[in-house]
Amino acid sequence: MKIENKLKGKNVLITAGAQGIGESITKHFIDHGANVSIHYFSSADKANQLTKYAIDKGQKAIAISGDLTKEEDANELIEKTVEAFGGLDILINNAGSLVARNLLSDMETDFWNKVMDINLTSMMFVTRAAGPHLGRNTNSSIVNLASLAGRKGGHPGSLAYATSKGAILTFTRALATEFGPAGTRVNAVAPGLILGTSFHNTHTTKESAAATTSSIPIQRAGNADDVARAVLYLASEYDGFITGATLDINGGVYNM
Repeated sequence: MKIENKLKGKNVLITAGAQGIGESITKHFIDHGANVSIHYFSSADKANQLTKYAIDKGQKAIAISGDLTKEEDANELIEKTVEAFGGLDILINNAGSLVARNLLSDMETDFWNKVMDINLTSMMFVTRAAGPHLGRNTNSSIVNLASLAGRKGGHPGSLAYATSKGAILTFTRALATEFGPAGTRVNAVAPGLILGTSFHNTHTTKESAAATTSSIPIQRAGNADDVARAVLYLASEYDGFITGATLDINGGVYNM
């Protein structure tokens, strides 16, 4: 069965679904016939554009703002999504940020906590609220966005970010065991250097990007569509046998 047939009519929630990798993921789901709930924090215009794009194609769509580091906002996101669609089949936990680069010697406790809240605690809040709704289906799926930094430790100054992304890998494995009996598969993707996004435009210099690209076996950086296709694959196999896995998307730079 083709991916588009598996995803047609499925109800999907994408956190941070209106910028960067999230925007590409959202558009791919729309193009494959899914109904999309698009969470955003500051990208209202793009979220509304994507919503219109889906509705014009005859699908359901809703854009919902919120600060997912706040438990009440995460709960409200799930409530509004389920109210709009009548259920939830797929959750894409994409929200996250490096915030800034800090070495341990310069690390302030508030900064550490902020990065953990954005990347990890917010994911827990959303997934905890979504779990019962996903479990009402015979088959459902979660895909978490981790990072190559969670595998390798990241570049200097990304200690907090890399640690949070490494924790997502463990969160994914543990949740796959916990949610498996209810028919919910849980997987992750770990992107490497993905250019053309606000993340790397903000936190990666041209010199650093060029140096990293030169070490990639296939001799190019990734793009948001590379990640979106992998996310769709894992999500579309909602009745499959893959769970607790992490799919590395890095051009072969990390091949363990």
